[in-house]
Formats: sequence, C-alpha cells, structure tokens
Amino acid sequence: MDGQIENIVLDDSVLVEKCRQGDSDATERLIIKYQDRIHNVIFKICQNRDDAAELTQETFVKLIEKIDTFKGNSAFYTWLFRIAINLTYTHCKRSVKLGMKSLDGTAEAEAAGAQLKDFLTDSTEADPTVLAQKKEVVQLIMAALGKLDEDHRAVIVLRDIEGMTYAEISETLEIGLGTVKSRLSRARANLKDILEVLL
Repeated sequence: MDGQIENIVLDDSVLVEKCRQGDSDATERLIIKYQDRIHNVIFKICQNRDDAAELTQETFVKLIEKIDTFKGNSAFYTWLFRIAINLTYTHCKRSVKLGMKSLDGTAEAEAAGAQLKDFLTDSTEADPTVLAQKKEVVQLIMAALGKLDEDHRAVIVLRDIEGMTYAEISETLEIGLGTVKSRLSRARANLKDILEVLL
C-alpha cells in the first residue's frame, strides 16, 4: 500500500510543504519536474549550453536555500522561473549587450509567436529531409534570439516558447503588464528584422 501512495503524483503545494520540512525526496521531485523547462528557458536566454547547465544547477541550489521565502502568493513555477531569470540576467550583465530598435508589433506578430512555439517544440516530423531543414531553421532562430538584448529575449522565450500568459510573465519578471506587452512587441519586431537579414 505504501508503494502505491508513493507513486501518486503530488501537486506543487504538497511537494513545497514537504520540501520545507526537509524531505529530500520532495525536493528531488520538484527538481526533476522542472529541470528541463528551467534549463531550456535559461539556454534560450543565455545562448550557451555550459552556462545554462551551471545556471540551472544554481537555480535549484537557490530553490533549496530559499524555499522558506515562497509565500504561495503566486504559482510555484512562476516563483522558480523568477529565480532562474534573475540568475540569468545577472550572468548576462557580465556579457556585452547588443543594441535594440523600437518597432511596433501587430496581431500578425502574435500569430508568428504562436508558430515559433509550435516550430521549436514540435518533434513529430518523421521525414529526415524536413527534420534537417527544421534543424537549420531552429539554429537560425536561436542565432537571432542571441542578437536580442536579454530583456527582449526573456519575454519572447517566456511567451512564445514557454507559453506563459502576460500576467505570469509580469509576475516572473516583476514588471508591469504594459511593459510586458511593449517589450514583447519590440522583441518580436526586432526578431523579425534579424531573421530577415539572416535568411
């Protein structure tokens, strides 16, 4: 019977509470649940696999250190993403920042964002030729993302790749909804311009 209870998927609030009580199994489950998503977000922002791996580890060290500060006012994953983004921002500030242009976004850009998410996350394609072409385009998109400054890169990754709502991005990045929308609009326009040059 105990084995069956152990196999039940526990929601975040239960795992967080157990983690606070020093339950290493609960901590491990939280890490396993979120490590891939956190790593992917960090990598898409910092553009370096070694740095992403290190920053992912650092995020989970902070999780263990700061779990008592999580008040439950937001979703746990939003709180965790905020830690990851803040660590990544700090890391990126040591790197050279690239300039940005100010352009307006459109409904077309919103649709393009949804397509970007589908494109980067869809792995159902079986045709090797199509897969090779897709891999090449993904590399171009990643190169283009790398040319955005980290603020713009973060909103694109969180919205168009992770699928977060504007409210979740606002909470994660600790910025206003208006700022989220304007950054996303500029980021998408900049990304479109960069991709046009690369393609």
